[in-house]
Amino acid sequence: MTDEIWGLSQEHARRIIDYVGGSGIPPEYGFQFYTVGLDDYLHAIEEEYFKNFIKYGGAAFKMVVAGYGCGKTHFLYCIRERAWKNGYITSYVSLSPTETPFYSLEKVYRAIVQNLMAPLSPEELLSKYEKGIEALIMRWYMEKYQEIAEKLGGDEKEIIEELERYVDTLERYESSSFRNAVKEAFLSVALNKKENNLVFQWLKGEDVPKRELSKFGIFEKIDKSTAFKMIRSLNQWLNDIGYHGLVVLFDEAERTPSMSSKQKTLLLNNLRELIDACGRDLKNIMFFFATPDESFLKGRTGAYVALEQRVSTVFDPKKNPFGVKITIEERTSESTLIEIGKKLGRIYEIAMNVKMDPAEVENTAKRIASELEMYPKREFVKKIVSEFGNLSAYKREATIE
Repeated sequence: MTDEIWGLSQEHARRIIDYVGGSGIPPEYGFQFYTVGLDDYLHAIEEEYFKNFIKYGGAAFKMVVAGYGCGKTHFLYCIRERAWKNGYITSYVSLSPTETPFYSLEKVYRAIVQNLMAPLSPEELLSKYEKGIEALIMRWYMEKYQEIAEKLGGDEKEIIEELERYVDTLERYESSSFRNAVKEAFLSVALNKKENNLVFQWLKGEDVPKRELSKFGIFEKIDKSTAFKMIRSLNQWLNDIGYHGLVVLFDEAERTPSMSSKQKTLLLNNLRELIDACGRDLKNIMFFFATPDESFLKGRTGAYVALEQRVSTVFDPKKNPFGVKITIEERTSESTLIEIGKKLGRIYEIAMNVKMDPAEVENTAKRIASELEMYPKREFVKKIVSEFGNLSAYKREATIE
C-alpha cells in the first residue's frame, strides 16, 4: 500500500510510528513527514549559508539550545537533510562524556570521521548503509572508477592507470600526511592492497606505530595538537573530490557533572577556538553545537566569559540570521503540537491501514497539549501515538508481512 499524497509506504510509515510511539526519538528518515514550525529557521540556514556563504568559502558556528525532549535531534536531522540537498558531506556526532568529550580534540576528530556521510537517498537511509571516512573513500573510488570507465571503455589496465594519474592531481592540503593518507587509501582500493589497512586506521584516528606509516609518507600523529589541522585538511579533501563542504552536527546527548575544572576549561577553550577558527582559517565548513541548556557557560573565569561573549548574539531567521544562538523553546505552541498530531495521525493511518475521524484526532491533540505543563515535543508525540489505537474507526484491513 502506498499513499499517493505522502509518497510514504505502509512499511516506512510503520517504522516512524514505532520510533515515535516508543522512545519519542525521531527516525533518521521519516521525521520530515511530521516536522512543523521549523521552516523559517531551515530556510534561512539554507539560503544564507548552504547556498551562499559556506559554499563560497565561508565557515560558521551555531549553538542550538533545546531542552531534553524539545526537538534538538529532530532539528539537527532537518539541518542534515538540507545540507545533503545542497551537496555537503555531513557528520552527526552524539557527544558523550566518555567516548566523545569535547575537551578531548583527538576524540572529537575521531568521532567526526567515523560519522561522515555523503548525501543519501530515502531508499539508502532505510536500508543498511555504511558511514565513516572508509565508506566515503570507497564511494569516491567507485564514482571515479565509473566516470573513467565510461570515458575509456572497458580496458581494466587503462582504467587503473588513469586512476593512478588522477589521484596524483590531488591538491596540497595543510597536512601533507593527510593528503598522502587519502591518496594511499584510494590506491589501496584500486590496487587491492590490503596491507594499506594501516592507512585507514590512521585516517580514523586510531593509534598506529609511526614506523609502520613512514613508508606511506605519513609522519604526523593525530592528537590534540594536530586535530584542528586534520579537520581543515579533511575539508580541503572533501572540496577536492567535488563536495561543497562539511556540515558537522554535535548533539550533546548527556552531560556529566563530574568533569574536573581542567576538563571544563579545555572544553570551553576548544569551543572558543573552534568559533574563532570559523572566522579565521576554516573554509567551506559549518558547525552546529546542540546543547540542552547554557549552564556550562556560567562561571567567572576568562574561559567562561570569552565563550559567552562569542555565543551571545541571537539567531533570528528573518531579522538576524547571522546570530549564533538558535533557541528552540521548551514550551511549543499549542497550535504547533496540534499540527504535529494531525500529521502523525495521517502517518498512523497509513501504517496501520485504518481510518480515524480528523476531528477526534484534533481534539485529542488539543487535550494532550493542555495536559503537558511545558509542552515538550517528545512526550506529546509518545502520548498521542498511544491514543491513536482508541480512535481507529475501522479494524485494520491489512498486515505488514
